[in-house]
Amino acid sequence: CPEVIYGEGKTPDQVASIAAAQARQGVTVLATRVDAAQFEAVRAMLPAARFYESARVIVVTGRDAPTLSGRVGIVCAGTTDIPVAEEAAITLEAMGATVVRIFDVGVAGLHRLLQFTSVMQECDAVIVAAGMEGALPSVVGGLVSVPVIAVPTSVGYGAAFGGLAALLGMLNSCAKGLAVVNIDNGFGAAAFAAAILHTHDRRHEQTAAALTP
Repeated sequence: CPEVIYGEGKTPDQVASIAAAQARQGVTVLATRVDAAQFEAVRAMLPAARFYESARVIVVTGRDAPTLSGRVGIVCAGTTDIPVAEEAAITLEAMGATVVRIFDVGVAGLHRLLQFTSVMQECDAVIVAAGMEGALPSVVGGLVSVPVIAVPTSVGYGAAFGGLAALLGMLNSCAKGLAVVNIDNGFGAAAFAAAILHTHDRRHEQTAAALTP
């Protein structure tokens, strides 16, 4: 897995020096919750660094880039949820996973989601980011039989309480196989999905070893 830096609250020099120290070990470095100033400091020391502005993520790919088999669907309700969904997507890609993006398919236009049912079913896990009342993960959980990871976002009017309404709605979901991470925590959802893929890989390796004469 990549070495991870939480950038919020750190100075550009701090993020850059930590990233450079980690990169010297040959590993992939992932910095979350970063801004353009922090990226410029990192790029000055690591020219190969890439900045994903919407996701607020910096990635420096190491010599031994990680790989995970399987794929994860990243679903988000509306365009304002995309930054959180992209944080999850970029994190998973840095961890070596294959990502399928399904954006702007909220419950206000349910027909948009239904056309992707078979695509989601073919994934090994699905991450769903939604704000407002947070209904989308429950709908997805009712459509698929794979693990669903719900991410409440801080999108919505006053009674959304900065994502708290979505969080509580997701925690109270009756959909089976649904886990919930913290508000706007795309990284946490990605880490959980990567753990699911890693478990699959380990089981396949154990099965192959047991069948080897």
